[in-house]
Amino acid sequence: MTATEEQPRFRPALSRLVSYRPEKPALSPEGRSYALAANETPFGPLPGVAEAIQEEIGRVNRYPDNHGQALTAELAERFGLDPEGVLLGCGSVGVTQQLMTAVAEDGDEVLYAWPSFEAYPLLTRLAGATSVQVPLREGTHDLAAMAERITERTRLVLVCNPNNPTGTAVGRAELEEFLGRVPAGCLVVLDEAYREYVRAPDVPDGLSLLAAHPRLVVLRTFSKAYGLAGLRIGYAAGHPEVIGMVRKAYLPYSAGSVAQAAAIAALRSGDEVARRTDVIAAERTRVAAALRARGWDVPASEANFLWLPLGERATAFGAHCAAAGISVRAVPGAGVRATMGLPADNDAFLAAATTFLPA
Repeated sequence: MTATEEQPRFRPALSRLVSYRPEKPALSPEGRSYALAANETPFGPLPGVAEAIQEEIGRVNRYPDNHGQALTAELAERFGLDPEGVLLGCGSVGVTQQLMTAVAEDGDEVLYAWPSFEAYPLLTRLAGATSVQVPLREGTHDLAAMAERITERTRLVLVCNPNNPTGTAVGRAELEEFLGRVPAGCLVVLDEAYREYVRAPDVPDGLSLLAAHPRLVVLRTFSKAYGLAGLRIGYAAGHPEVIGMVRKAYLPYSAGSVAQAAAIAALRSGDEVARRTDVIAAERTRVAAALRARGWDVPASEANFLWLPLGERATAFGAHCAAAGISVRAVPGAGVRATMGLPADNDAFLAAATTFLPA
């Protein structure tokens, strides 16, 4: 388009947005690559998933079930949910966008801790709402401070538990006290993308809170522990009247048929999911202990990653890892998030950390 031609008119909010950019795959001089940036599972498809995908491929000329009835029924039975209170979407981030579309508009506020999931400010601005970011306290959600920041304009509060990128989590008592302080008219979304990796007994299963808190919505995804990141499928659970309203913002057919079939098969592999997440949780403990022994500050994590609060040295450490073929997620000015992979992957990360002074 030449300078004399008039540009198409886009929303002013887009000029202030930076598109989400995943880390580029790193490659060492020896040609090795370790993918520790995206919080994926290092394991392949769960039992039955590949077969379910193959069976569904023959029907991809047909639209998927727009209501995802089979997957919804499976989720409802497995977790004791009302099917009318379950909403599918294109990953939990797709469901988050539906939630914002349903509740927020110009002049409204969306409140969340920071740093947290980097899609939150992007989706908030796309919805036309204003972000209210509350700093973490010692790397963890400061729910008391968040409650103080809720105003008449607050339409949505996001609580990422465990938090991405720090891996920290808040306990049941603190979370329930916070929920009791949220006024009517404000929706609270508990983002539990990493719930399957939680091992601390005081961190609640958000689904167990739904009955007592009708303005709470819980997000889950199949992209992490269930290993379906490439198929993009997630869901929200909440009070049927709330989910019924959010369902009106659903982009038709955005939960594909192959993804739905794979998710059902993955849910039926519960024992194997538990085994795999146990492996990652054990690696999380091992790597954190090794880093701390070398003088690194590593917050306790309940997710499948560790957070290194390096501040202004984050970018340098990210580059240092990349030179060794290790992809990590560097957040400039804040820290570095390293996904837990298989032991050999994590050993490579520890070797790189050993040659970079923590302070």
